[in-house]
Amino acid sequence: MAEQLENHGKSVEEKRELTCIGCPLGCPLTVELSGGTPVRVMGNTCKKGEEYAIKEVTNPERILTSIVRVTGGSGAVISVKTTAGVPKGCIPQCMKEIHACTVKAPVRIGDILIKNIAGTSADVAATRAME
Repeated sequence: MAEQLENHGKSVEEKRELTCIGCPLGCPLTVELSGGTPVRVMGNTCKKGEEYAIKEVTNPERILTSIVRVTGGSGAVISVKTTAGVPKGCIPQCMKEIHACTVKAPVRIGDILIKNIAGTSADVAATRAME
């Protein structure tokens, strides 16, 4: 699977080097772009590599982990994470919403503490319980 995308005669204007996180192999990837559009992915050994590379150069997303303040609980904060990746450009707004959030105990693992954070369709869920 050395080359998945067709170049169609487009000149390569940019190359980006990535390490794939789609599976445990961690393949070194090279993405060739023309006009900001991926035209070729090289180095992947599975389909996940191509999918990851294209998404990473066109619309990168990240799972966010953080803490939220808790009142009436056995501790002052609880760990949280987003239920899906959020666009990198939305991270500052997401973190602003997370830092502004305070919840009341009890909290259970998996409780949704913030729905649709920053309009991204991702929720923020508790990753531990607190009585």
